[in-house]
Amino acid sequence: MLEPFLPLLHHPVSGRLLSSLGLIIVFGAIYAVASAAIRRTEWDTPESQRRWLVMVRNVTVLLFLLCTIVVWAAQLRTLALSVVGFAVAIVLVTKEWIMCATGGFIRSSSGIVRIGDRIALKGLRGEVIDLAVLTTKILEIGPDDSSQQLTGRVLVVPNSVFLTETVFNENLTGMYGVHSMTVPLPIDADWQTAERNLLQAAEEVCAPYLDSARRHIMHLSKRQGIDVPSVEPRVSIHLASHEEIHLILRFPYRTRQKSRLEQAILRRYLELNGGTPIPGRLPAPAAELKTARA
Repeated sequence: MLEPFLPLLHHPVSGRLLSSLGLIIVFGAIYAVASAAIRRTEWDTPESQRRWLVMVRNVTVLLFLLCTIVVWAAQLRTLALSVVGFAVAIVLVTKEWIMCATGGFIRSSSGIVRIGDRIALKGLRGEVIDLAVLTTKILEIGPDDSSQQLTGRVLVVPNSVFLTETVFNENLTGMYGVHSMTVPLPIDADWQTAERNLLQAAEEVCAPYLDSARRHIMHLSKRQGIDVPSVEPRVSIHLASHEEIHLILRFPYRTRQKSRLEQAILRRYLELNGGTPIPGRLPAPAAELKTARA
């Protein structure tokens, strides 16, 4: 019964098909075993576990592709030499895929984005949860640039944006970073008192980790040879218009705690102001009453 199929088994293409099937089984088993071991291991943070899972998946896919290319090298070379025009057409059709794969390679090789980082690009902002070969998946943060809350939506961004767009990484400094927030005041407010209260609130909230943040930033400065900003809380004044003053507070924060620290500073600032965001606001002049006589 098997005699008609024996010539097919000795055909070179059949052998390569069987080899490809074997590669799928082997690499699938390797990924299943490795991912199961990673899930059973206790990690310090969920981001560390996700980072290892993503790395194992991507390495497995790349090794499988390399082995598949080696198996089919002769056929691919013959096909490329015989149908050059068709290959060019394929490149044109798959240009976006090639750009995404190239962007993914640049993203991974440069280390500009990692699992758990907060990034902003093309008007989008979120926390990175997956790094694939063609796409990057992030949890959206919004609804605006000043918000630090997750919206619950997942954004899938093609890796080609890493070739054409500017990417802002809010966690590039590692464990600690520096954040700025704005407190608006009317032009007639007691801005000196507001400035002192805002600075005092920031110093009280940041005091438990200020020394650690200072050491971390100094170590980063020496290791990478860059000039990093001071981590001491500071308040600068910006005259936004003839009706409004902006107090811009810069303070250090722990990674993944920016929202909580910002809220703690604002709450302490309101407590120091007696529950109002505008301390000592000057009263408006009373209107003059005019009596018209007949």
